[in-house]
Amino acid sequence: MKIWVASQDIADALTELPEGLPSLDCVVYDGRTPLPGPPEDVEIWVPPLVPLPDTPGLLGRMTSLRLLQTVTAGVEPYLPHVPPKAVLCNARGVHDAGTAEWAVGAMIAMLREFPDFAAAQARREWTYHHTGVLADSTVLIVGYGSIGEALERRLAGFEVDIVRVARTARDSAHGRVHGESELPALLPEADVVVLLVPATPGTAGLVDAGFLARMKDGALLVNAARGSVVDADALLAELLTGRLRAALDVTPVEPLPSDHPLWTAPGVFITPHIAGSTPASVRRTRRLVREQVIRHLTGRPLDNMITGHY
Repeated sequence: MKIWVASQDIADALTELPEGLPSLDCVVYDGRTPLPGPPEDVEIWVPPLVPLPDTPGLLGRMTSLRLLQTVTAGVEPYLPHVPPKAVLCNARGVHDAGTAEWAVGAMIAMLREFPDFAAAQARREWTYHHTGVLADSTVLIVGYGSIGEALERRLAGFEVDIVRVARTARDSAHGRVHGESELPALLPEADVVVLLVPATPGTAGLVDAGFLARMKDGALLVNAARGSVVDADALLAELLTGRLRAALDVTPVEPLPSDHPLWTAPGVFITPHIAGSTPASVRRTRRLVREQVIRHLTGRPLDNMITGHY
């Protein structure tokens, strides 16, 4: 059975499978080299973290594909192009720890003004003053899925109020989850707004000028979702007035061009899409792919199957 995987560590996880399973012809293909063979022969594909430029064309040639297992929670580059006989599964859960940890760190960094103090340290300046604090804040999580739950667990000791929002309202083990339609009424009460929604046609431009205008003065926007979720021009306008602040792990274009005005806007902290890029994510991705391949080979139900909305 032919399988293409994104990295050598994933290939290593598939070297010793339980006895009695079909043998695998496992090839590492990260998109930076020529195709390692005919795509028509591939039955399982684990694509790299960054989607290939011609993903639709490649999937169109994968006529034998039965399992497309991404290493990301988002599947928007693949969803419209999955071959008819293939099953699409995402990596829900593997990046929860890293992304939730980044979000907490970004909140604390911005509220306690760590970037400004780091700049002052480089200038050897002692810039004592009071800062903001996370305690007693209201944190609004927009996109309350597995990462949102992981974030709430990590915020449990910070003495904050959590408000949860998902596409549709529901009850969860942690409390009420509001529907997206309730956002206009919830935004004015939030000190921190964390974006964790997937990139879909429905979330493109979700954070527009109207969304931002409803946020309270001095509020912090934390984007660990996708750059397409935020109207960059509208955010820039708010940053330039100093009314809002932002911590961004994702940007409208990646890599962000060196002349983009976001780099020099006041009150913004930017990291290069590294929230989920951690050893924990690597370990959990390896375990997930191994288990999914075994499930596929033994005919057991797969985890994280994408059907309809995700």
